[in-house]
Amino acid sequence: MKWSVGCAVILAGVLMSVAAQAQTWPSRIIKAVVPFGAGSATDVVPRLVFEKISVELGQPITVENRAGAGGTVGSTSVARAEPDGYTLMAHSSAHTIAPSIFTDIKYDPAKDFSSVLMIGYSANVMITSPSKPWKTVQEFVAAAKDKNAAITFGSVGVGSAVHISAEKFKLAAGFEATHVPYRGGSEVISDILGGRIDFYFCPLSTALPLIQGGQVRALVISTDKRSTELPDVPTPQEAGYKNGETAIWFGVFMPSKTPRDIVEKFYAAGSKVLATPEMQKDLRRLGVDPLPMTPSQMDEFVGRELAANAALVKAAGIKQ
Repeated sequence: MKWSVGCAVILAGVLMSVAAQAQTWPSRIIKAVVPFGAGSATDVVPRLVFEKISVELGQPITVENRAGAGGTVGSTSVARAEPDGYTLMAHSSAHTIAPSIFTDIKYDPAKDFSSVLMIGYSANVMITSPSKPWKTVQEFVAAAKDKNAAITFGSVGVGSAVHISAEKFKLAAGFEATHVPYRGGSEVISDILGGRIDFYFCPLSTALPLIQGGQVRALVISTDKRSTELPDVPTPQEAGYKNGETAIWFGVFMPSKTPRDIVEKFYAAGSKVLATPEMQKDLRRLGVDPLPMTPSQMDEFVGRELAANAALVKAAGIKQ
């Protein structure tokens, strides 16, 4: 009896402490880990949103880039962080891809994280150098199917969203190509511009100025709808390649044991910011469209994405 009463007292104390912590949150700087390099779409898009959310919450949100192993290095650090609301993760579709590729990861993307805020989704666009002979995606696929072709494509790492876009399009169009992973998007673009690799499914926000400036050629958009910024670039379905579509989404996560009140408080602040006409305009300028979800709906979405990407990884034979 004494043990039970003692435990009850301790538990009550812990619950009161957690409740008090949630009520006063945030009272200091919040750290946001981005598991990809600075300048990537997964970095640029959340930074834009965090700037406004920090004003809403009354505390700064600092971004720390921890790239490596398809985003799993940064994700591991957040999964192990104190669940007090002061460490969060800004990630992309790669969050639901890595577990099917990296068998040695030390976290469970569904169980070790709580979904907090869905920022939105965007397209990747297949770009190539204007020096290459193909002017349409059909011409490219025909050239890639030649038995003497040695087609190469770049990505920001095995399991990244841009890698998956390329792999799914390859399956849909029925050609082979060699994957060349890089440390960052700027390196891939440099080799695209120099004609050293053949194509790259680049995030729309990064690709737009290059396409508009004539530095690269856009062949196909990765989503099932054309981009308003690139109205002349077809979707895979329109180009004749069924089931070749992918989208990249951007979301915010916290360690799974973070008090629910803190999750809801961040979600409320984030939703308010995302709903403003100014933010919607800024995100669309980066090619990002809204994808509104509550934290619970986002958890369910992540579960579906994990299953879908596991099937794709298996079909494409993607390995670490």
